Amino acid sequence: MSTLSVVVITKNEERNIRACLKSIKWADEIIIVDAGSNDRTVDIAREFTQKIFSRPWDGYGEAKNYGLLQCTSEWILSLDADERVTPELKKEILDRLSSAEQKVVALSMPRRANFLGKWINHCGWYPGYITRIFRRSEGRFTEEKVHERLVVHGETIQLDSDLLHYTDPELRLYFEKFNKYTSLAAEEMAVHKKKFMLVQLIVNPIWVFIRMYIVRLGFLDGIPGLILCVLSANYVFTKYAKLWEYSIQKEGDNP
Repeated sequence: MSTLSVVVITKNEERNIRACLKSIKWADEIIIVDAGSNDRTVDIAREFTQKIFSRPWDGYGEAKNYGLLQCTSEWILSLDADERVTPELKKEILDRLSSAEQKVVALSMPRRANFLGKWINHCGWYPGYITRIFRRSEGRFTEEKVHERLVVHGETIQLDSDLLHYTDPELRLYFEKFNKYTSLAAEEMAVHKKKFMLVQLIVNPIWVFIRMYIVRLGFLDGIPGLILCVLSANYVFTKYAKLWEYSIQKEGDNP
């Protein structure tokens, strides 16, 4: 019978971790990779598993790949602390794993996000299929510091049930992440020698807003949808602004 390990990456997630782990307590194994939480995250996690590994933070991809090395099950579910597996998704996962052909190496699922207390059904966010379940021997995460990708070698099939994502219930929490993520994204571009271009700073944010709010019908998500589209455009603007800043600093270091 197929077995399933769940890997969750944490740092100061006491607000989310209990509901997250409660939603997957049925799994054969839960692995927590914690990046030095100084709140009650680890204490709460111990209510569900003793397989908790603390290590210095070196990026999402590195942390998730470390978690994979600790797993013993045939299948892996990579879950974020602010995500929840519904009973419907649980049933579909177990049904699929018990009947999956050997050529099937991964399962993808629609993810429904709750932003500022509202379910976002447009903006290009839904259904937003993501691949989160895969055979341990056939998957690995890329090692970008942010927006890492799962690479699998084989066939992926889609599930119908939603994975719930409780992202940013307050704007305060959104902006706490905003500065870190835009800096990491700019650093990643600089590492890959992506050059700053003024057209990207001007055009890309405008296009992101038009695509999300008009083309992807974000206006149907009301005020939260409008806020999300504006903030997403601002994220892109800030990312390229920081890339420009890095390029100026580099020129100063190399006169």
